[in-house]
Amino acid sequence: MKYQSQKIAQNFYTFAALLFLVQVVVGIIAAIQFIYPDFFILNFNTIRTLHINALVVWLLVGMMGATYFVVPEESQRELWSIPLAKFQFWATVIAVTAVVLGYIWMGIDPQANKTVLGTLLLNEGREYIEAPRWADLLIVVSVLLFLFVNFMTMLKSKKWTGIQGTLLAGLTMLAIFYLPGMFYTKSMVKDQFWWWWVVHLWVEGCWEIIAGALLAFMLMKTINAPRHVVERWMYVEVALVLFTGILGTGHHYYWIGTPAYWQWVGGIFSSLEPIPLLIMTWDAFRNTREYRTVSNKIGVFYAVAHALFNFLGAGLWGVIHTLPQVNKWTHGTQITTAHGHLAFYGAYVLLVISMIYVTLPLIRGVSEFNTSRGYRSFWWMTISMIFIVLTITGAGMVQTYMERLLGLDYVAVKANYNLWFWILRAVFGVGFLYGVWLFVVDFFKLGKEPVEA
Repeated sequence: MKYQSQKIAQNFYTFAALLFLVQVVVGIIAAIQFIYPDFFILNFNTIRTLHINALVVWLLVGMMGATYFVVPEESQRELWSIPLAKFQFWATVIAVTAVVLGYIWMGIDPQANKTVLGTLLLNEGREYIEAPRWADLLIVVSVLLFLFVNFMTMLKSKKWTGIQGTLLAGLTMLAIFYLPGMFYTKSMVKDQFWWWWVVHLWVEGCWEIIAGALLAFMLMKTINAPRHVVERWMYVEVALVLFTGILGTGHHYYWIGTPAYWQWVGGIFSSLEPIPLLIMTWDAFRNTREYRTVSNKIGVFYAVAHALFNFLGAGLWGVIHTLPQVNKWTHGTQITTAHGHLAFYGAYVLLVISMIYVTLPLIRGVSEFNTSRGYRSFWWMTISMIFIVLTITGAGMVQTYMERLLGLDYVAVKANYNLWFWILRAVFGVGFLYGVWLFVVDFFKLGKEPVEA
């Protein structure tokens, strides 16, 4: 670690690791509720909201921590304001905690979600962006503070690198594309049109840009890859991600009443979306073969796994059901759920974890540390996730056949076909939870245990 202000990243990593554990625990509860609907005091809708929102927030917080580590190193100076960065961290923790408590309160007492000053107090009810308006404003303030600290650090240093520029460009876009989720229109079609600007363009636009910048940084730190090489390919990957990701938003517009040309736009550019992800995977493998000096093997391991599973989950599992000829049958089935699980795991969960394994030893001042628990965590999570995804994919195929081809009603299909699918998903979910537990334990113990021979 070159600069003391980089330590602030550890605060964000800690919060992210704890939220990751919470996210998976409530995910297990949701999986069990498919089998026993009355399993828990909170109903499935509330548990699902907690599961998805915890996922988004811990990944976002992890990326913030990674940025606070990368920007000082790339700018070659301390953060512009450490107190402001710490304030932004605690403001984020308080806001997120308040939102979570609000969801739980509404789950116990639905009538508590009252309308105050024209907005709902605890939950606005829009899937994935359920946060109430007061929380939206706090999130915007937090992100603006975060961007301000990092931009001022860059301006004061008068040093500009491609990695920090790309990273902050992705984060700035992320802040901008949150805004369409903060207003309503009376037309359901128009509301869904703008809603997808948040839900799609975050994960298939802004976050992929951030992923490209962080992968380039990690390849430089762990295997001594030359800056001009990783930045050149980073620009290619990011340009292709933006080109295909923005127009690929069209695959969400097929069936909501938008003009028919979206079937062509969405279909063509959705089929192109795996290309930049494949290039990113090839780039990671090419660099790790070419530059043999590895300073952090587990960091490289997770970084390359991130590139590979990003292609499989976001690219391959995405394109198999987003073409309109297929999507008209599979839309809204468990096949979509399977894509979501593998895409988030590969593209972002492994990204944040790899960044933690690359930077946390530097923050704690250790050059060697026990990696066995980190590897075991990876295999438990990855093998469990593969079987979860295969299980949900199988459920989606059966669901598509019974509902969309045989014409059976939704409730009858849910009641009859899927018991073993849900049992297996819960079992593999427990395996994934064990892997997450190993990671969280390793996070707190990294560098504090004797190194095994």
